[in-house]
Amino acid sequence: MAETTTEKTERTELTERPTVWRSHGDDRRSTRTLRLRTSAALLTVVTLVVLLVPPLAQLDQQAVDLAAKLQPPSWEHPFGTDDVGRDLLLRCVYGLRVSLLVGVAAALTATVVGTAVGATAGALGGWVDRGVMRVVDTISSVPHLLLGIFIVAMFRPGVWPVVISVALTHWLSTARIVRAEVLSLRARPYVDAAVSGGASRWRVAVRHLLPGVLPQAALAAVLMVPHAMWHESALSFLGLGLPTHTASLGNLIQEARGSLLAGDWWPTLFPGLFIIVPTLAVAGLAGAWRERINPRRRSELML
Repeated sequence: MAETTTEKTERTELTERPTVWRSHGDDRRSTRTLRLRTSAALLTVVTLVVLLVPPLAQLDQQAVDLAAKLQPPSWEHPFGTDDVGRDLLLRCVYGLRVSLLVGVAAALTATVVGTAVGATAGALGGWVDRGVMRVVDTISSVPHLLLGIFIVAMFRPGVWPVVISVALTHWLSTARIVRAEVLSLRARPYVDAAVSGGASRWRVAVRHLLPGVLPQAALAAVLMVPHAMWHESALSFLGLGLPTHTASLGNLIQEARGSLLAGDWWPTLFPGLFIIVPTLAVAGLAGAWRERINPRRRSELML
């Protein structure tokens, strides 16, 4: 029987539909590539600025010049000066170095603690898993900032009290992620085969479970760096973080409150950008990393 006009139209639409999906997938892929390259370029620029500007500038970021206070951005001072005449570009670079140090140290510490707790809970299971997760839920019920303020208030202002405070309030999400991944890996056939072959729990955990959770734990650590930077900035802005003479980004924004009310925008804008730009760069790279270690999610995004 000859095909009707309607059947021919439907067959034509079905044959053309994959072509539309493929084009849409190509657009998605090019967008991800652009995002990845932009994020990598931003992070490279931030790294070079932090590493090269202080030794090349050969200037004292604490040098006070009251005659040049609150000057707007110019060729001599690209970011302007603060309320005591210090060069704001140099202060922002030093502040970013301190904030990155706090963020990386806190993220690594929190990741180690969270990975150990989550892997232990997932591998042992039973009452250990239930008890550990109830502790995690209890700590999570307290706001991070409030708990961080309580912890850092027990020490003198300094870098390491802030690192400890941020680390002890940010390992919870990593513990949940690692535990969920361990529970997923425990159901894999090769883990069942290792247990049936007489492998001990320690050997199964070290040889099969821990390598499987390391990519997720590393991704959590990368994403935690900008989160820790924001947390440190919030504590310093409240006057509970780093000493006031230390050029952290939170301290710079805190010092610029009076200038902002007087209409001088640059002492607040540029330290804020030095927080936002690394955050966006890390988020872009982490998004590409997440799609790489989770092929199913990547294929769904391409549809």
